[in-house]
Amino acid sequence: MKYNITQPKGTNAAYCKLVNPKLMDELKEKILNIILIQKKYKDKNYSARQLAQDLATNTRYISAVVNVQFHMNYTSFVNKFRIEEAMTLLIDKRYRDLKMEEVSDMVGFSNRQSFYAAFYKFNGMTPRDYKVKHLGQDSDANSVKA
Repeated sequence: MKYNITQPKGTNAAYCKLVNPKLMDELKEKILNIILIQKKYKDKNYSARQLAQDLATNTRYISAVVNVQFHMNYTSFVNKFRIEEAMTLLIDKRYRDLKMEEVSDMVGFSNRQSFYAAFYKFNGMTPRDYKVKHLGQDSDANSVKA
């Protein structure tokens, strides 16, 4: 059996040279703290540029860390947390009467179309289909963890 042990060509190799491993680990933790723990993903205006300013670095470093550490671009990275929270809201009976636009707004999307597109990309189904599937299967949706 052959194993490909060569460094992948393309963006990751270039990014690896751009940021030293120690700095990459530090930035990874700081990015997670701001985006996930401080819930900046809910702020529809919080850009990679703003994150870079908050971390006293530049957007190239932010892109490098997100690409190498999380294997996605900044927008996909932020949308992942938005979608995960939306999935929780959609199956929580306390929020069953919310319109999709309200869920979209609560988790940080600027419009319904981008919410639907990101949700479908992440789950392979629309938010409405997800809600119907999960609320239909479980009489106590609060116990379901996304």
